[in-house]
Amino acid sequence: MQVVRTHHDHLHAAATARDIKSMLREAGLRPTRQRVALADILYRYGNRHISAEQLHEEAISARVPVSLATVYNTLHQFTQAGFLREVAVDGTKTYFDTNVSDHHHFFNEEDNSVIDIPGSNLSIDDVPTPPEGMEIVRVDVVVRIRPIEGR
Repeated sequence: MQVVRTHHDHLHAAATARDIKSMLREAGLRPTRQRVALADILYRYGNRHISAEQLHEEAISARVPVSLATVYNTLHQFTQAGFLREVAVDGTKTYFDTNVSDHHHFFNEEDNSVIDIPGSNLSIDDVPTPPEGMEIVRVDVVVRIRPIEGR
């Protein structure tokens, strides 16, 4: 199986506002005050999984005046630029992962949390051949978990 990968340096916890602005420019995104502030909030705690609603709440708490629509737009722009990875756990819930490396996820159905599965812990065999003219970009596996009853 050939998986196509694009490499983008992603933001990290120690990124300064100048680093963030530079990376946004390199990705073709204007470094607006809101984008820089949202990137800072996203990456200041290292790798994590966050929903648009959670990021919006954190932005409001940090006194960043931003609408939920702007948060969604920014998350999708960052995903297209390779700064984030989208993790869809079902038709209604999407998380954004600051870790863009090749890995899979557990989804805890009890508390709606997403946890990384290290890439070395899962192998996928017999991936189907894509239709003519198409290529596989990546394979995402979400393993749904919940606490064992009675424990």
